[in-house]
Amino acid sequence: MIITRTPFRMSFFGGGTDMPEFFREHGGSVISTTFDKYCYVTARHLPRFFDYRNELVYSRIERVADPADFEHPAVRNAMAMLDMRELRVTYEADLPARSGLGTSSSFAVGMLNAFHCMKGTYASKERLAREAIRLERDLCAEAGGWQDQVAAAYGGLNRIDFAGGGFSVHPIVMPGERRRELEGSLMMFFTGFTRFSSDVQKANRAAGGTAQLKEMLALVDEAEAALTDKARPLAEFGRLLDATWRLKRGVGPGVSNDSIDALYARGTAAGALGGKLLGAGGGGFLVFYVEPDAQAGVREAMGGLLEIPFEFEDDGATVVYYEAEDYDLGEAR
Repeated sequence: MIITRTPFRMSFFGGGTDMPEFFREHGGSVISTTFDKYCYVTARHLPRFFDYRNELVYSRIERVADPADFEHPAVRNAMAMLDMRELRVTYEADLPARSGLGTSSSFAVGMLNAFHCMKGTYASKERLAREAIRLERDLCAEAGGWQDQVAAAYGGLNRIDFAGGGFSVHPIVMPGERRRELEGSLMMFFTGFTRFSSDVQKANRAAGGTAQLKEMLALVDEAEAALTDKARPLAEFGRLLDATWRLKRGVGPGVSNDSIDALYARGTAAGALGGKLLGAGGGGFLVFYVEPDAQAGVREAMGGLLEIPFEFEDDGATVVYYEAEDYDLGEAR
């Protein structure tokens, strides 16, 4: 039996520039962090006592003889890609899916990590990220960028650069006190809306938005400097969040809506220096940069929305439980 743990990510700057059709021409960069909310994938070989040979448990239960019959596209394609059979796979998570935190990519990374362990092979963080990108973007044909898979695999507060057909991960190094100040100045609220990121990405891509994406890319350097330059007040990071949110709203019609705009306006009126909707858009989680003396007012202005306390994490994709199995798959062919 294998249990993997994979973090969710919070993207601050550069979202959308991680799309291959953009970064292969213009380059791309994002700043993001993972935090201490996770998805857990459990995988084990299924005993041969049942009429079915494979079982998948997530928001529903699927039981099939052939993995090719699974309706869940990521599981179906991942099992084919790594030649996995006779499995019980379960998924659990600390936060809801389709909420802007890269949950589907965290699941993909965690599942691939578990499958490699079951085959007795070690998969590096780079390999997990690349295979998860291939799984979601090529085999499942889901629209979207590359940052979620990379962030989930590597973990930490990073600048991730994209060019050509690859990526590079650069940890953002900050003094501990300054990092704690950043962490303590971020407030995250659940809007109650969920959506499929792929659908939002398709709508935004159809609308264009290249000019805005170029401006958002330019802000990545400024945001990194605001984090790492000890001579600059960290509040600049919050104000830049507001600037990138306003640019992102111009990328496409799926980014925001009247309800999200109203919530954002209430937060900034109550003292938030800036913020953004996490993910492709349309719903999910709002994150604000709020200095400590204004946090009570922002919390009240959010009108009872669920606030999610969190801390940064640096581990990325991990195996939290491993028990070797002797299991002959020869008869399954």
